[in-house]
Amino acid sequence: MTKRELILDVSSKLGGYTQSDVANVIQATFETIIEQLVDGNRLEVRNFGVFDIKVRDARIGRNPKTGDSVSVARKCIPIFKPGKALRDRVETTDSSPKPGR
Repeated sequence: MTKRELILDVSSKLGGYTQSDVANVIQATFETIIEQLVDGNRLEVRNFGVFDIKVRDARIGRNPKTGDSVSVARKCIPIFKPGKALRDRVETTDSSPKPGR
């Protein structure tokens, strides 16, 4: 599902809202999540999941082609941990990958 398809689906489910209004709400939601993660905050949505940052420390890696040691900088990776309700619902449905995925 693309962002556009998400907007169309939510707009049709809500009824009285235009696609433009729904698009603005969805975009604002995404921007708020991003801002919270950039600020180093954790964002928890009950029964859905948790958006968080995982920090990978700097380390010495190895170039697989040459075998030389390479320093790898510290990284902050955004992660999503699904909540129990989401995990349970996905587990009980037929969510096998669709053809072409």
